[in-house]
Amino acid sequence: MLAGFSRPSAGQILWNGHDISQLGIFHQYKLQLNWLSLKDAVKEKFTVLDNVQWFEVLEGKHGKSLPALELMGLGRLAKDKARMLSMGQRKRLQLARLLAIDRPIWLLDEPSVALDDEGVRLLEYIIAEHRKKGGIVIVATHLPIQIEDAMNLRLPPMFPRRMTLVDMLDRADIA
Repeated sequence: MLAGFSRPSAGQILWNGHDISQLGIFHQYKLQLNWLSLKDAVKEKFTVLDNVQWFEVLEGKHGKSLPALELMGLGRLAKDKARMLSMGQRKRLQLARLLAIDRPIWLLDEPSVALDDEGVRLLEYIIAEHRKKGGIVIVATHLPIQIEDAMNLRLPPMFPRRMTLVDMLDRADIA
């Protein structure tokens, strides 16, 4: 809903006091939004640098791609084809795009998937730095990410889980 792919079943999503479902408002809102998902949109025939610069050029920006790649530990791979990247490196490439495009609102869907411990620390660092500059970060995750002063919202499961044999064995009231 926050990315604009669906509408809320009740209520509104407001940005600067305006309902984002209004066409003109949504256009302005989405220009502030940067979304990272499990689908990485990495162009395998492009170089690693081209994969970040392409998005940067679409934004009318330039000059942040290489520093973003270097921060994410991909500077030495900048001229390599993206098809050579591991899953963790692809995730770091996505995170470098966030930095290069530099929009104020980040929607991150499972941003730590495929990252090693160092990658997760980098993720936590760039989130903290983005927030220090006044940025907003909304993270959907099943894995722990340390974010200072984070507000956690735990949603109930959409589909109730059936009791498994392991659940039954763990229950003290079943003998």
